[in-house]
Amino acid sequence: MAEAEAVPQGQKQSWGQFIKQLASLSGDLYSMTAPPFILSPVSLTEYPSYWCERPELFAAIADGKTPEDRALRVLKWFISTLKGQYTSRNEKMGSEKKPLNPVLGELFFGTWPDYNSRGQTNLYVEQVSHHPPITGYYIENPTKGVALQGHCAQKTSFSAGSIIGKITLRWLDRLTFSNTRHLTVKQVGHAILGVKLPDGTVEDYLITLPSLRIDGIFYGAPYIELTNTSWIASSSGWVSNIEYKGKGWVSGKSHQFKALVTPPGSSSAAHTIEGLWHETSKDSRGVPFHDVRGPKEEVSVKDLGEQDDMETRNLWQHVAKGIRTGDFEAASREKTKIENEQRQRRKDETAAGTPWQLKYFTHIGEDPKYTKLVKLCKDIPSQEDAYIFQKPTA
Repeated sequence: MAEAEAVPQGQKQSWGQFIKQLASLSGDLYSMTAPPFILSPVSLTEYPSYWCERPELFAAIADGKTPEDRALRVLKWFISTLKGQYTSRNEKMGSEKKPLNPVLGELFFGTWPDYNSRGQTNLYVEQVSHHPPITGYYIENPTKGVALQGHCAQKTSFSAGSIIGKITLRWLDRLTFSNTRHLTVKQVGHAILGVKLPDGTVEDYLITLPSLRIDGIFYGAPYIELTNTSWIASSSGWVSNIEYKGKGWVSGKSHQFKALVTPPGSSSAAHTIEGLWHETSKDSRGVPFHDVRGPKEEVSVKDLGEQDDMETRNLWQHVAKGIRTGDFEAASREKTKIENEQRQRRKDETAAGTPWQLKYFTHIGEDPKYTKLVKLCKDIPSQEDAYIFQKPTA
């Protein structure tokens, strides 16, 4: 299929209108009205489940016998999460899709059951803000003493460059470009991974998030590439700096990364890991490091009939059905219904002076663990807020 043909023939008018919105974008991508055929049937609240699609790697972090060993296990687990987070929509639907923008208070719960004595892993997700969209999440394996807490939001900007030729709906498939045009998405937020050690102390890891570049938009076949760098900084002093590099305009491979792992108080790497984050990597000696070409493990959730009205798959079930079956009119109608109900709820809360109360997370203006560990990193903010998980009582 030629790149321009990625836009369905019957959807070119909608795609043309979307392109015009992109050309003047100056804010949040998720506030834009996308043509139905580019929508994902999955809400952003489900995305934290990608952190643990390989729960055996998450559990295995606790089995590390030394700070160095655990730092490498954390890096291996983290790199292994990237394929699910940033390529899964391409594999399932042919190209990257715009996720459903969650409503405030939307929830998602799931588990990965105990297997081979790895312990059960539990997932809690809540949409803690709608404007801007911020998702809070908590993942824990109580048996192994490993827990991940974090939040994520996005800031979107459009790249510089000019379009040669007039954007018309009729001649959309004949557009040419003076240079590459793409969306740059800065992921805002961080995660803190805690590992309970045999002596009862907790070893913490600050995990920052890579930036995203969404290419292929004008051809109607968008895909994600990771860019810049991200960090994993441990309270033990071990630090991993991960550099991402994608396919260039003329040559190169997609999804490349290089990680330098340095010991406490040193600027020289003790380990260098290189490869493709969506496939495999090796260390500098040629020893295999990670491999995600095999099957992943989907999160288990309750049946729809057992879910609360605010749980994401129950809330969006009719929208998702319309998208998956190609009934975009029904999907659009159901999506508008949910959005209108939420707008009215916010108006009612404002009128009554009773703002929405978060159910599982509490906002703090500064995360003390972030503030401490970020000193081991470079070129990122010295402070960040956070959403602290409040475990429900039985």
